[in-house]
Amino acid sequence: MSDHYTPNGRRQFLGQIAAAGAGTLALSGLTLPMAAHAGSQPEPDPDKWFNQLKGKHRVVFDCTRPHETMPFAWPKVFLMTNAATGSTEADCGVVVVLRHAAIPYAFDHGVWEKYKFGEVFKAEDPKTGNPAIRNPFWKPAPGDFKVPGVGPVNIGINELQQSGVMFCVCNMAMTVYSNVVAGQANLKVEDVQKDWMSALLPGVQVVPSGVWALGRAQEHGCSYIFAG
Repeated sequence: MSDHYTPNGRRQFLGQIAAAGAGTLALSGLTLPMAAHAGSQPEPDPDKWFNQLKGKHRVVFDCTRPHETMPFAWPKVFLMTNAATGSTEADCGVVVVLRHAAIPYAFDHGVWEKYKFGEVFKAEDPKTGNPAIRNPFWKPAPGDFKVPGVGPVNIGINELQQSGVMFCVCNMAMTVYSNVVAGQANLKVEDVQKDWMSALLPGVQVVPSGVWALGRAQEHGCSYIFAG
């Protein structure tokens, strides 16, 4: 069996996701462990992770799917326009919640190619317009992203993290998608889950679910913005 995931069609895959989701919600044994990963040590208590939020201008961006550059452009626009009106990055608290079909952006390049995330999640490479075989927003090259009238913008996840933007990823979505991918490729679920957990990007916090994180963020004073 090849170690590359080969999808049998977007519609069939999404149907299996829906079916697996119902089963996953009923089987707590399928939950991914909130474990340490190769990049950096995540906060063991997701609730405490939100205590890092600083600044009086607080927002949470809800990212549910790949949508061109929007999940990463909007946090940058928020910071840029706050700076233009006299509020520094230190005055801003920004949380990006990667959930549902946006979860692949929480992972390093290797699993994008191995599991064909570009096809699975319908995520295009901004450079080619083809299904991505790398995470386009992890350590992009200088000048990869430009805005007409503005010029180059630094919207890589690593660049946004340097500006204080906090990223988290939905554990429930990772559980559902990893189970379906493993089933389609005839792989062991635990092997796929371990692979994905080890590929989590440095500084990305695993949370029980994306909707849980959206609720917690708003409890910490964040205004809700849909990243679409």
